[in-house]
Amino acid sequence: MLNTKNNENTDYLDQEIIRKLSENGRIPYSELAKELKVSNSLVHLRVKKLQESGVIAGFSVKLNAKANGFETITYTGITTKEARFAYSIAEQLKLIPEIVECHWVSGKYALFIKIVAANNEELRKIIYEQIHIIEGVGGTDSFISFGSAFEKNLPIQ
Repeated sequence: MLNTKNNENTDYLDQEIIRKLSENGRIPYSELAKELKVSNSLVHLRVKKLQESGVIAGFSVKLNAKANGFETITYTGITTKEARFAYSIAEQLKLIPEIVECHWVSGKYALFIKIVAANNEELRKIIYEQIHIIEGVGGTDSFISFGSAFEKNLPIQ
């Protein structure tokens, strides 16, 4: 559930706005206002407040990897030769366009990344010719995604 304890200024109306925007991020504020039986200006003010407080991180278009020519999607764990290399490795990974996510993780790996590649050969090139040459990378383990069972946003009450 959406944790409103971290933001004491979030109320029922804010939660409803978030719920509606999560269902359809392109809904016009005027339609949102009509559905929630409030003024259009109030919706604008509330969304602005939610953005400024960091509750809403932003709005974006979600692209379909396969429809855009990326047939191979993997999740790859990266071990480091020494812990001190983790931050500089992350900065270098940011420069590789096919790496679309990078997370700090605990356990065997220091970093866990998501790679989209045109095919397996391109994936091999990304891993061996771009990732493995980064100073401090100790090794990688990749897990090929056969498809997404589901993806969803944060739970909202």
